[in-house]
Amino acid sequence: MEMLFKYNWMVREEWYRWCEEVEEAELLKKRTGGMGGILHTLFHNADVEWSWIRILQGKPDFMERFESYNSLERVRELDASFRLEVQQFVEKWDNDMENKLLHLPEEDGSVTVFTWGEVMRHIIAHEIHHIGQLSVWSRELGLKPVSANLIGRGLGSHHSKK
Repeated sequence: MEMLFKYNWMVREEWYRWCEEVEEAELLKKRTGGMGGILHTLFHNADVEWSWIRILQGKPDFMERFESYNSLERVRELDASFRLEVQQFVEKWDNDMENKLLHLPEEDGSVTVFTWGEVMRHIIAHEIHHIGQLSVWSRELGLKPVSANLIGRGLGSHHSKK
């Protein structure tokens, strides 16, 4: 689990560096799919990750809007402010947490139940999904996207080059 979170953080950081080479107007431009824009999608990834972790911990959710963070610098600062809490939670993850239940009240009064393991995997898959959208937009701009490869990033416990 931890490896995939580290992978997402690594790739997100690479997308931030990619954004440094792109005009801000392109980062904010409305696009088809995803969250409708490059920077908004990066904001969304950090927001969703932190929000779910807060929910698992029984803490209040983040309710800010993208319009308050619509610059690369602001999104990076927000992400950095969230990361420590997320990282601490992920690093403390153990098998006993896998089947803990999360009860989410719905607007209609019903309650949806998920396991914590299911939520953690959703967080991971959610970001990977949006990385794909960023890659499409990158190609539409005629730019090389950030690599989505997990292999070769040095995240495995037995990774070495010979």
